[in-house]
Amino acid sequence: MADSVVAALTRLRASGRHVIVVTGRQLEDLGSVCGGLDRFDYVVAENGALVYESRTREITLLAEPPPKQFVLALRSRGVHPLAVGRAILATQRPHQTKVEQAIREFGLKLQIILNKGAVMVLPVGVNKATGMMQVLGRLGISADEVVGVGDAENDDAFLRLSGYPVAVANALDSIKSIAAFVTAGEAGEGVRELIDVLLARDSETVNAERIDSAYPKSG
Repeated sequence: MADSVVAALTRLRASGRHVIVVTGRQLEDLGSVCGGLDRFDYVVAENGALVYESRTREITLLAEPPPKQFVLALRSRGVHPLAVGRAILATQRPHQTKVEQAIREFGLKLQIILNKGAVMVLPVGVNKATGMMQVLGRLGISADEVVGVGDAENDDAFLRLSGYPVAVANALDSIKSIAAFVTAGEAGEGVRELIDVLLARDSETVNAERIDSAYPKSG
């Protein structure tokens, strides 16, 4: 992540909000990309199959791992790259048909979730929204209080759950169509922009409260 995005996330946490990342990535991969996981309160990884609490470093797996014979079958059929997480399998779009055929042949209760060029395989009923609900339950927060931001197909369920869904400028049109707000910036720059908007509204609210206190309305 750019330094400006890291700084914005730090300001957001300092405002008293919880910062949660919801991603299709594996936990270890995410840590290498964002420079550490301690900048988040929680991580929902593997597209909803895993929850990580930064404070305790506790990992909770919310789905069963893929059967070994299924993984071996995909490899034998030339599905490459093939990333195998604790519960998720991930490859690229050219191999989607091979994955679908293998799921049918093995009679597995697995689903395919797309993420632009990525093809993710997870147990039926597992997605970013179900993983997020686990975190919200721990925090005692309603989904209506969530400001969610995303850009791709696998963000659809999570954004529909959020009380205020946001799409970054480079999001797919299908994601923009369900967003209450679309940022001018792309990717991380859009996230920084969103955080600046949220914190600016905090300041406006505080200033309004100070004015009301100093000049109370007459009866």
